[in-house]
Amino acid sequence: MWKCRQVPARQKPSKPKSPPAGLAARELAVRLLAGVLLDKRPLEQVLTEASAAPRFAALEPRDRALARAVAATALRRQGELEHVLGAFLERPLPADRGRLWPILLAGAAQLVGLDMPAHAVVDLAVETTHRDRSAHRFAKLVNAVLRRVAERGTQLLAAQDAVRLNVPDWLWQSWEAAYGADTARRIAEASLREAPLDISCKADAAGWAARLGGRLLPTGSIRLPAHGRIEDLAGYAEGAWWVQDAGAALVARVAGDVAGLDVADLCAAPGGKTAALAAAGARVTAVDVSPPRLARLRDNLRRLSLPAEIIEADAATWSPGLTFDAVVLDAPCTATGTIRRHPDILRLKSPEDIPRMADLQSRMLANAATLVRPGGLLIYSTCSLQPEEGEHQLPPFLATHPTFHPAPIEAAEIAADPTWLTPTGTLRTLPFHLELDPPALSGIDAFHVARLRRKAEA
Repeated sequence: MWKCRQVPARQKPSKPKSPPAGLAARELAVRLLAGVLLDKRPLEQVLTEASAAPRFAALEPRDRALARAVAATALRRQGELEHVLGAFLERPLPADRGRLWPILLAGAAQLVGLDMPAHAVVDLAVETTHRDRSAHRFAKLVNAVLRRVAERGTQLLAAQDAVRLNVPDWLWQSWEAAYGADTARRIAEASLREAPLDISCKADAAGWAARLGGRLLPTGSIRLPAHGRIEDLAGYAEGAWWVQDAGAALVARVAGDVAGLDVADLCAAPGGKTAALAAAGARVTAVDVSPPRLARLRDNLRRLSLPAEIIEADAATWSPGLTFDAVVLDAPCTATGTIRRHPDILRLKSPEDIPRMADLQSRMLANAATLVRPGGLLIYSTCSLQPEEGEHQLPPFLATHPTFHPAPIEAAEIAADPTWLTPTGTLRTLPFHLELDPPALSGIDAFHVARLRRKAEA
């Protein structure tokens, strides 16, 4: 008897598995670390670009903030994390490993830096590894290593000098040479602590401090202990204030009373100094070479309803054919004074950067001098701890520009602590300055600021 061949019943197609909760945030953290450590790009630049990618554009702000926190912790504590991971890796990792190292660093940062639940951290790290084309074959390794980190990582770190592990040798040695061993350690300790949020107000700083639940600092900035999305804070949409570290806010104040004066702000973006000068009544010309950064400056000034003439030009060669009552040059630098806010600096900068940046600063300073009217001021600043980019720039400049002389800064005129001033009258803030209670609110970005005056014509 012939039997009909049985045809299997058609099965309903299975629904694709939804990604585990929290996976996208961890994948973004790994991408951020890879962008800094493998591609050598600034963290904020990588975050901006990655956040616009389809994979991450829909992330909730809290997930994006988590990804940045994981990446920043890994960058800030990379020396410690490498010490722990190295204890559980039997042999060097192969060259063709994809993003395996950022995956391991991100996992370790969550376990020993952010104290997150081990099972979730390990599972999500393994899933992230499975999804990486070049690293997927290391999923079992990731699982084994991170489980050991969860079990023994904190114990392994207990006997280590965490601060010394996390600061690159060349940078530590440069700080010791410039400031001495004790001060260098205090600089490193403060640099490795995450900075609170500082803002500058157009007016009524005391009132806004009360409204925002912040602390009005002696220098006039407002410090906030914790924050979510900056855009959600009161006063942001109406343009009452802008984000600016308390150290950076001092630069424009060094120019004194600028009401009604013509002021050039060189290397002006993203616009904190321009805003401060314009709010003080100056007629500001803001100059920067970067179109994207100038776009940010325009957006900030538009939100703040503050005027300025904006010019795209190189501050090292800009020659507008006119001069100004004051010229503020906050020159590009290695930015080693801002590690609290930008821990990627620890991993991106090298000793070779210092002479290169110092040469650029010297050329910019020389050109800025041509823009100062007789009797006018030249303000030179950098957010670097390296003397080559600050104090060491002044003697050769003064030797070749005899029409300029130092105009010493007084502590009272900028509401600064007198200990922040050098014997020659320049401002030198250090990351451990501005000690507050609680300690988490302490610290300030490190700036060197010099004020010079051009001699009046006879």
